[in-house]
Amino acid sequence: MGGDCSNMSRFFISCSDIVNNTIRITGEDVGHIKKVLRLKCGDNLIVCDGQGMDYNVRIDRIEENSVYALIIDSFKSFTEPPIGITLLQGMPKSDKMDYIIQKCVELGVNRIVPVLTERTVVKIDNNKDAQKKAERWNKISKEASKQCNRGIIPKVEIPVSFIESLDILKNSDLALIPYEKETINSLRYILSDRKNVNNICVMIGPEGGFTEKEVDLAVNVGATSVTLGPRILRTETAGLAVLSIIMYEMGDVGR
Repeated sequence: MGGDCSNMSRFFISCSDIVNNTIRITGEDVGHIKKVLRLKCGDNLIVCDGQGMDYNVRIDRIEENSVYALIIDSFKSFTEPPIGITLLQGMPKSDKMDYIIQKCVELGVNRIVPVLTERTVVKIDNNKDAQKKAERWNKISKEASKQCNRGIIPKVEIPVSFIESLDILKNSDLALIPYEKETINSLRYILSDRKNVNNICVMIGPEGGFTEKEVDLAVNVGATSVTLGPRILRTETAGLAVLSIIMYEMGDVGR
């Protein structure tokens, strides 16, 4: 199932933009509605509140900086997977993070946390730099969510240290860390034994992978080391492969 779903005229708003039976659309979406889609009063849109609820609405009034639409009906988004997945992604070089975010959002990830590991090459100079990167990444997440009809906009957080990422890992029902030296635990086997989990945390290393020390630290706080097969996957491929397998085994692909 491919193709561009953006022609479905789907827009995200916040819950505060809903007052009684009216939804207010603001920001750059107003220009897109007026100048790109050339929609008029009486035309229909699908609007999502970013919390998993979709609204079928009809444009009632178009102003310079706002579009007001009346709610026709509302329904829970059918595009969200039944399991929450947090991706702890070792920071890659270049623009690979952009690609990882876009594709993981399409596959159904719930949250993405960039991680600074021992082998991370990218440097974060200060908090302002981190915030700037996060703002850009969240914009990519939002656009990807629109394109693939997500019911939420997965949050991309500011980069954290590897030690800080272990606290996130410990709060998941199941934590997985693919590791090239693992030879026993296959991902499929581990998932087949854990059918009742509600959230999964996946740790992916940067170029060069995790150090043995980092893998040991993750395993010591509850992560399970898994093999993805005999071939070594790139950092921008590994997360996508793991998410695809999880969605097939436990998510909405195999249902």
